Amino acid sequence: MNTPCYTVAMDLGVCQLRNVSISFLSSLLSADSSHVKLDSSSSGASVVAIDNKIEQAMDLVKSHLMYAVREEVEVLKEQIKELIERNSQLEQENTLLKTLASPEQMAQFQAQVQTTSPPAAPTAATPGPACTIAQPGSHTSGPSA
Repeated sequence: MNTPCYTVAMDLGVCQLRNVSISFLSSLLSADSSHVKLDSSSSGASVVAIDNKIEQAMDLVKSHLMYAVREEVEVLKEQIKELIERNSQLEQENTLLKTLASPEQMAQFQAQVQTTSPPAAPTAATPGPACTIAQPGSHTSGPSA
């Protein structure tokens, strides 16, 4: 029952947990395999013993899985916090660039954004052209020097 483990942290953790749990369950069941082969008079007791072992194994699997999920939630919370901070920084940079750009540069930028494809406009086109457009702003005063 080999399944591929993926490189995503959650998938990898679950896959490792599953392998550990399956091997643990197998070892529990194989350790008591002598009880399973007893005669019919003790079969009721062996079924109860096997049920108890299965219940213990399932409880262990559940606790391991809950632990893995809690760890993954913490990682995701940290990533969300970092993304919110990065978004805030980019919004501040965008606001600054808009204030530094001349009306002609903003019109040129808007025209360029409208000609690009819609999915690429919010992410790729906004920071790049605004930076290159804002730099020549010091030279727009004309040849007065």
